Amino acid sequence: MKLQISNLSKTYPNGVKALDNLNLEIGTGMFGLLGPNGAGKSSLMRTIATLQKPDSGSITFDGIDILKDQIALRKVLGYLPQEFGVYPSMSAEELLDYFARLKGISSAKDRKAIIKEVLTVTNLYDMRMKNVSGYSGGMKQRFGIAQLLLNNPKLIIVDEPTAGLDPAERHRFLNVLREIGTNHTVIFSTHIVDDVKELCTEVAILNGGKILNQNTPTAAVNELDNQIWTKIIERDDLENYEKEFNVISSNYNADNTLNIRVHSKEQPNETFKTGTPQLEDVYFVALKNDN
Repeated sequence: MKLQISNLSKTYPNGVKALDNLNLEIGTGMFGLLGPNGAGKSSLMRTIATLQKPDSGSITFDGIDILKDQIALRKVLGYLPQEFGVYPSMSAEELLDYFARLKGISSAKDRKAIIKEVLTVTNLYDMRMKNVSGYSGGMKQRFGIAQLLLNNPKLIIVDEPTAGLDPAERHRFLNVLREIGTNHTVIFSTHIVDDVKELCTEVAILNGGKILNQNTPTAAVNELDNQIWTKIIERDDLENYEKEFNVISSNYNADNTLNIRVHSKEQPNETFKTGTPQLEDVYFVALKNDN
């Protein structure tokens, strides 16, 4: 199963160019789409999910021409948008039964079996009789995954799923995605680098509607070997360092000094130490080079 995106472009009526001649190839497994807010991630997700049409380009998945045969794609698609509605006066089990009927699962026995399976996979089985309105944010996200798994989709799209989750909920949600990512094509769109680092076998960095970098997380990090340099500075000196060096990120220490990370193929000067490259560095370098 392969998702092939070629020369995809989309400009909104207000003049914003959301997708700019974008090309991408995605195979089976967890694929991370990483980019800042406004990079075009949601526009790409909505286009793949047949919720909006591009101005030009093509998308195919497992032999389906998505732009010409939207119905065929929707039969094998599971989509969890950034925000999704629920029916608060119903239990998870009742609501999933309702969705299963909508998806054409007419046999009550089949519905019962698949509902038990998706509730078990998403660790919600023990809470199946509770109204979804009483679920925490993380549980609602896992319920969203349970709902999209009802029709056993081949292609799964999740858009910013961990935004607003506390650390424990985020961990549980990522474990659910890890479980289903082994035999599906899963596109995981986020601006949180740690999510991709923990979960994805391949990652693409998107900004301004263009793919800046596509690689495995390990290979992407290895490309920055001996190119990341660190130094502790006073915070009042940051502006001067940004003028003189290619500072890609900074973070505070307990004493209000700053750790800065600089991208350079050579040691900036003898006061800098070699840093161990991280996926976050790959992300910041790609965005910095795009400016």
